[in-house]
Amino acid sequence: MSVTPRILVLGIGNYLMGDEGVGVHLAEYLQQQQLLPEGVDVIDGGTGGFHLLEFFEQYDVVILIDAALDNYDVGTIRVIRPKFAADFPRAMSTHDIGMRDLINALQILGKMPDVWLVVISIESLQQQGIEMTSTIRERIPALAATVQQLVVKTMAPASPPMALSNV
Repeated sequence: MSVTPRILVLGIGNYLMGDEGVGVHLAEYLQQQQLLPEGVDVIDGGTGGFHLLEFFEQYDVVILIDAALDNYDVGTIRVIRPKFAADFPRAMSTHDIGMRDLINALQILGKMPDVWLVVISIESLQQQGIEMTSTIRERIPALAATVQQLVVKTMAPASPPMALSNV
């Protein structure tokens, strides 16, 4: 008998800093459009930190959505399966420190869920404002589709081991 894992989609970012808040914008978009299967929870995680620890402890799978300031073209979407805090790409603001510390704490406590990170490359840290650039705003549907595909993948039960037959 397979059990469907409890899945959390967690948007991270500062809503007041343009593209850096894309994770929060995506969480809102997913909720408004009702794009995920019943039973999958979506939360605006804001700028992260230890207040999110309880969410990580309650779910089998956590899918984080965040912006990344990296060497990829602006709007590039990547799916990363980080094992350690150091595996997270460089983030934009103070939530980088909070998320790394959170991951380290979960590992020390032995309560690390299956974590996936969906990032979208942004150009720069913008001045304060809730508006994203048109490039990132136009990538929201593709980012949502990536999260949908990942949810479906993580919901699929693992294949049972093959039975050995007497030959």
